[in-house]
Amino acid sequence: MFDELFTDSEAENLFRDKAFVQAMLRFEAALALAQADANVVSSDDARLIAGVCESAEIDLEKIMLAARQAGNPAIPLVKELTALVHKIDAQAAQCVHAGATSQDLIDTAMMLQLKTALSRICLGIAGLQQRLTELINAHRETLMIGRTLLQQARPISFAFKVAGWLDHLTRCQGRLREVRAQALVLQFGGAVGTLAASGSDALAIMSSLARRLELGEPTMPWHTARDRFFEVASALAMLTGCLGKIATDASLLMQTEVGEISEALEEGRGGSSSMPHKRNPVSPTLIVAACSRVPGLLATMSASMIQEHERSVGRWHAEWNPLAQIVCLAGGATQHADDLFSRLEVNISRMRQNIDLTRGLIFAESIANALGKKIGKPQAEQLVRLACQRAREKDCHLRQALAQEPTISGVLDQAILDQIFQPENALGAANDLIDRVLQRTAES
Repeated sequence: MFDELFTDSEAENLFRDKAFVQAMLRFEAALALAQADANVVSSDDARLIAGVCESAEIDLEKIMLAARQAGNPAIPLVKELTALVHKIDAQAAQCVHAGATSQDLIDTAMMLQLKTALSRICLGIAGLQQRLTELINAHRETLMIGRTLLQQARPISFAFKVAGWLDHLTRCQGRLREVRAQALVLQFGGAVGTLAASGSDALAIMSSLARRLELGEPTMPWHTARDRFFEVASALAMLTGCLGKIATDASLLMQTEVGEISEALEEGRGGSSSMPHKRNPVSPTLIVAACSRVPGLLATMSASMIQEHERSVGRWHAEWNPLAQIVCLAGGATQHADDLFSRLEVNISRMRQNIDLTRGLIFAESIANALGKKIGKPQAEQLVRLACQRAREKDCHLRQALAQEPTISGVLDQAILDQIFQPENALGAANDLIDRVLQRTAES
């Protein structure tokens, strides 16, 4: 019930028993054909094995039950596949899984599923980038308050805030593309990684196998060097960290007291079981929930890197579920982020009202900077700090408090103050920075 709320169902399907068995059978078919490429087995035998792999009706319940005894599902699967081939041709059955080991089969199947899943996630990110770009272009002139330590700080634009999200997301997209290009490689080494069981044609078989599976060819087998899987998990964890940050910002902006953005009103969405007035943040909630689970799973992936000798006891096995879960949660968070921005409503007037909430205090830094150029920074900051304190005590606008300080009013005339108290004049290089983000995203 709960996983469906937080994960990508299509990614989950890749790691379900049937799909993963199909990925393992794809490895076995490609292995036989690669061996035929190297003239190690006959083409007829290889095609027969590949045909059985393609059409085999595997009893999944039987495989998983036997896996409890064998220690992994590859062993009973190979046994079942061999039996199916043997029914057709006893000679071809002797060629099934030749030169490979269980870990070759499972690791490569995982790589195949990761390749599909990462492509899907990258497409989802591209869609998010487009949505965020559209938001930026629509809200260049939409002013809002920037917040530090949850307190009002100084004005920004909504486009600037969204550009920060987009820049972060674009970096995550770049990392995932690098991972897809570098980390998704074949695993093929035999018992201890020397390819001894594949004979003198071992390297030719490995090259052909990688090519047939459209995976990278490693320099050498990597049974206990788990950096590639950890790299995938880490890149996805950084993506979920990014999406979780965006969702957290969004949920805070949706608070009743803030009210600067919301999800479009929709029947049955965001309601409460007891309070009819509620409009709960649905997408941000689901994103944060999904992303909050990933760090613990990544810790397991990190711990699993410390493996013994040429094959590990338990640490290899410990990776299977966490890695699949990280992929599914990252995919789910990406989908929910797309839902969020497809439904997003921006309350421009509320953003402006919130800028006025402090009655000018948010312009204190700009005033101190302008005054400091005339009388020196230390004295200017002290005078402005006292004026802010006076404004709070008397519950008046900062501009009134400034007028009561002769040193300030004698240096900063009304025209200068008029300029300072216009929020659009407080944006600094925001628009230039936004342009840099848009350009980088377009080039990525």
